[in-house]
Amino acid sequence: MGSGREDASSLNRTSLCIVLGVFILIVGVSIGMLIGYFALSTTQSRTKDGPSCGAACKQPDSDYIFGELVAKMKADNIRMYLRRLTSTPHLAGTPADLTNAEYVRDQWLEQGLDSAKIYSYDVLLSYPEADNLVQLLDEEGGVNFTCAVKEQGLRPGEDSPDIVNPFNAYSGTGNVTGDLVYVNYARDVDFDKLAEIAPDLNLTGKILIARYGMIFRGNKAKNAEHSGAIGLILYSDPADYGSKNATSVYPDSWWLPDTGAQRGNLHVSDHKGDPLTPGYPAKDYAYRTPFENSPLPTIPVHPIGYGDAKIFLRELKNTYTIPADWKGDLDIEYNIGPGFIGANRQVRMEIHTSNQRRNTYNAIGFIRGAVEPDRYVLLGNHRDAWVFGAADPSSGTASMLELSRVFGELVKEGWRPRRSIMFCSWGAEEYGLIGSTEWVEEFSKNLGARSVTYLNVDLSVGGTHVPEVSSTPLLYKTLYRAARKVASPEEQGRSLYDIWLRRNGARGLPRIDDLGAGSDFLSFAYQIGVPCAAFTYSPESESGFSIYPLYHSVYETFYFFETFLDPAFRRSLAIAQMWGEVARDLADSVIIPFDCNDYAEQLELSIDDLKGHYESEMKKKNINFDAIDSAVSKFKVAANNFHVKIDNMKLADAMEIRQINDQLMSVERAFIDPLGLPNRKFLRHVVYAPSGTNYYAASAFPGINDAMYKIEDDDEDRWNVVRQQMAVAAFTIESAATTMVDVEL
Repeated sequence: MGSGREDASSLNRTSLCIVLGVFILIVGVSIGMLIGYFALSTTQSRTKDGPSCGAACKQPDSDYIFGELVAKMKADNIRMYLRRLTSTPHLAGTPADLTNAEYVRDQWLEQGLDSAKIYSYDVLLSYPEADNLVQLLDEEGGVNFTCAVKEQGLRPGEDSPDIVNPFNAYSGTGNVTGDLVYVNYARDVDFDKLAEIAPDLNLTGKILIARYGMIFRGNKAKNAEHSGAIGLILYSDPADYGSKNATSVYPDSWWLPDTGAQRGNLHVSDHKGDPLTPGYPAKDYAYRTPFENSPLPTIPVHPIGYGDAKIFLRELKNTYTIPADWKGDLDIEYNIGPGFIGANRQVRMEIHTSNQRRNTYNAIGFIRGAVEPDRYVLLGNHRDAWVFGAADPSSGTASMLELSRVFGELVKEGWRPRRSIMFCSWGAEEYGLIGSTEWVEEFSKNLGARSVTYLNVDLSVGGTHVPEVSSTPLLYKTLYRAARKVASPEEQGRSLYDIWLRRNGARGLPRIDDLGAGSDFLSFAYQIGVPCAAFTYSPESESGFSIYPLYHSVYETFYFFETFLDPAFRRSLAIAQMWGEVARDLADSVIIPFDCNDYAEQLELSIDDLKGHYESEMKKKNINFDAIDSAVSKFKVAANNFHVKIDNMKLADAMEIRQINDQLMSVERAFIDPLGLPNRKFLRHVVYAPSGTNYYAASAFPGINDAMYKIEDDDEDRWNVVRQQMAVAAFTIESAATTMVDVEL
């Protein structure tokens, strides 16, 4: 019995010692872990201005990451990607569209991105089913002359059976015959001028011929249709796409040969994207509007080379005095017509272009952010081309693939951006921004809430002269900061910023234009209110249409790009480096580097411009800018106070950082009106939108500009729209100002 009690007592003492030992061990390990955590956190995350709050407040070593981007990025890799991308034609909706989407996706997976997926959409595209003919008929209706149905192959591969002949996508079809009239660029101002110099000329039933340039081709077709014309012929005049004094053309130089013709779509609408599913993604379940209700042209439209255009233009009747600025650089006497000298000849258009539903594909690559994975910095470029597309868009795709490769390599080495980075390769942009628009429509709820910015490079290099940048004002300083870091591709010891300022400066800074509707930023900027920027290297242009001469022709090949645009691929590399640094800054900075003061300044400048155009006319109707001026003043005060607060932040509170960043992200979104612009409901940005007369260009305060355009003094309905849009502008600016104040209303 006694021996049992002693054994039990010994057992109890042993158990107690074990329990105490385990307890002491746990406490010791816990204290050690806490000490280690705080020591590590303090070492890694302490800022200059305040105490640590962990990874959420850690300011990245931006110079180191930028240095790695520059060191790892190689021009030869961009050349390699471009050669692959331009090896075959890759028109949207063809097998090459899917093949290239899969190639881009597979590259991203190999490069180390966290994921890469393909998204498919069933959309309305357009293709020529037979030879499209433009003919000159004699008095008996016989054919005197037929324009070339395809461009002449001037180098190996340019006669590939996979090349689509020149055409205008979404053209009306059928046969039309009529007298020919030359209408310059077919702008509104050209038709106004024609009415002035030829008041007796009725364009109803006529076929028009116009030169490319100045405005979007779809606006030309819309204007021609509105005039009563039954057809439109487009050509590229040497004044805009060649050089009268050039000693050579492609393939000996970059000037357009007389056989070259510019392909392109004619889709003009406030809704870009699939013409049959406005506002909603073109998925299998989508409701599709009847084709006859779509915004596509009904008249035949067709592009020809300037060699063929010369045959028509040189014999037009000299019925009216032609304005001097209507004369191009063809070696002819330009005349208006209608009809031809010496004979009752007419023009016939026989157009067989058909619209077809086909699939197009977006490839999306993803790098997950380390701290704010639900905040996206998006980089995008379209992948489809009319033929080989060496500049547009393949140079941009090649730069993006090299940029994603370097970002993937940095991720493999242990770096990860604060916010998620998404790479976007769009399908069917050439048909009207289809791939990007359908994707934004499909994911508008997430993208509208989570996107920090969208950065677009349609083409890296379209010329040898100057960086050309368009942007919403929040990004101005970020763009300048990146350009100062990137070395000039042309002058040793100078920066890209230096070249940009010297060759394209305005008000003491490099010029940044407003965004129009020329590429895939449109849905991000004007439908869901995401700050956007687009940049490229451009030619020097006196025509107002800043594009390289071989644009959208069969001659836009790898040979053309490497020989005449960017032989060493240094410009492509510089654009990729700027693109990467802007993305890194926006993805990695603790505080999103937006500047609301720049927005305030641009609002004021835009209002001053409106006043210069319309204030005196408005005063006659007792309409004034008082409410808008007051709203802009409130916005300026709010922006200044907001940035003072940001500048004085200690970066010590993760929730305060998140609050400030959410406020910064709300500013652009605050300019979105869910009701949209009058008669353009899918364009919802009150401050900026594409011009109603030229979709390539931008319009500031488009609701007011649209309402005031050619307004008549007695049109009270239109004047009421002006009053409404003035009120909408004042409200929206004040509303945007409230996003920058503290949590109280």
